[in-house]
Amino acid sequence: MTDFFDSPANKSSLHTGMEARERLRARYRAEWMFKALGLGAIGVSVGFLLFLFTTIFMQGWPAFTHNFVALPLELNAQTLGDEGVISEESLSGADYDAIVRTAIREQFPEVSGRTAKRTLSGLISPGAPVLLREALLADPERRNAPNAITLPLSDFADLYLKGQISRSTYRTGEGELAIEVSETGVLISGADLAAGLESSGADGKISLSREMPSLLLYAGGGVFKLETLEGNLATARILSPLDAGETTKALDWQVRLIEVPEANRKFSDREIVWTDKLVERQLVQAKFNTLFFTRGASREPEMAGILGAVVGTALTLVVTLGLSFPLGVAAAVYLEEFAPRNRLTALVEVNINNLAAVPSIVFGLLGLAVFLTFFGMPRSAPLVGGMVLALMTLPTIIIASRAALRAVPPSIREAALGIGASKMQVVVHHVLPLAMPGILTGTIIGMAQALGETAPLLMIGMVAFVVDIPGGFTDPATVLPVQIFMWADFPEPAFQQRTSAAIMVLLAFLVVMNALAVVLRKQFERRW
Repeated sequence: MTDFFDSPANKSSLHTGMEARERLRARYRAEWMFKALGLGAIGVSVGFLLFLFTTIFMQGWPAFTHNFVALPLELNAQTLGDEGVISEESLSGADYDAIVRTAIREQFPEVSGRTAKRTLSGLISPGAPVLLREALLADPERRNAPNAITLPLSDFADLYLKGQISRSTYRTGEGELAIEVSETGVLISGADLAAGLESSGADGKISLSREMPSLLLYAGGGVFKLETLEGNLATARILSPLDAGETTKALDWQVRLIEVPEANRKFSDREIVWTDKLVERQLVQAKFNTLFFTRGASREPEMAGILGAVVGTALTLVVTLGLSFPLGVAAAVYLEEFAPRNRLTALVEVNINNLAAVPSIVFGLLGLAVFLTFFGMPRSAPLVGGMVLALMTLPTIIIASRAALRAVPPSIREAALGIGASKMQVVVHHVLPLAMPGILTGTIIGMAQALGETAPLLMIGMVAFVVDIPGGFTDPATVLPVQIFMWADFPEPAFQQRTSAAIMVLLAFLVVMNALAVVLRKQFERRW
């Protein structure tokens, strides 16, 4: 059958000829390429977004759990009482540091020396005595069940148990080992402990320094750090003593290689062995990290929480909403419904649109110059922070409110005026209620923007290190974005986890606020 386009009558036609068909194909190719580029751009954007969220989630998720230790604490009249009598005053003034130190040192009675004992006590968080004191003051009867009181491990001990200090590989030994302990050290013989390792000298001797991966020997119930290896002989130092006497033979033994050298980490081999002993004794348990949600800022990562920042954020946003919403809606109503159309009104509208594009730090400089310097208002207070954010949010609310008011059909106004309503009654009773869904949507989006701002609050001092939870609008406080900014600057690895966890909490707030805006728009939206 002859194609319509190939018929002699249509070959010379402007719209049906060969040139027309080629133009049609070119247009289809252009449309296909445009769609492909659009889908590719969306795919790349979604990919980067997923990569960002996955990175934040993977780094921040471990911060929501923490490892706690349940030590047999001595909570009796001798340690908690005043002259043998336990009272609220004695509980408040007891030496909880000594109680915690004694409890951890009793688990390792072989540890001697001031430095070693201090290192051993460092396995427990420095904030553990404070938590113990708070627990007993809240419920004094808990002293009758001391093993039920769990104390947080230090940040590096927690990171080690989460597998974030170093990877380890184990090799099960073959043959019998002879372990001889003397005053000069430990001599191990009977097996090739250097299997798989390259010699560091011409004589075949291997010397393991702190700058090299650690090699630990587990034998006879003890743990030894190997220092030199030569054939079937090795010298070592004791990290955990043998179960039996000074000389023993071990059939069951294994060698552990810790990949990161001891000199490159802040958690020593001895601390690793002590932590493993606590785990073997079933004293350590991983639990949901309630401290992250119930405490304020702290220099210790395991004691640091976001409650102070969340309360400061809430107080700041209350001030922001209380100032920006009524002022923004009132300004929008006046400009859209009552203001005369002249040059002054046009100038005001242009400036409002320009203010919406001004960098946020400019509002921080304005707050620093006016609120703090000129009026002498309290520094680092939610009241000042809310006023600064209100200035920043006002243009967004005004623009969104004017758009919502403009979307109300003129017939609504004309019908209300036709039945005798005044101009104010038309706006208050008819136009404003119909425009309120759009106004609320714009307000929530503006508040979400204010929730994520950091720069203007840094200028007014809300970057201060605030330990106490703020109790009012004039108390020193910080906000969640600033808390994230501060934690990101700390060098401790555990703070990096808490930074990502706080970002996850902030993103959750932003998602909830934007979802609320979508719900309100869908719920109250009207099509005219």
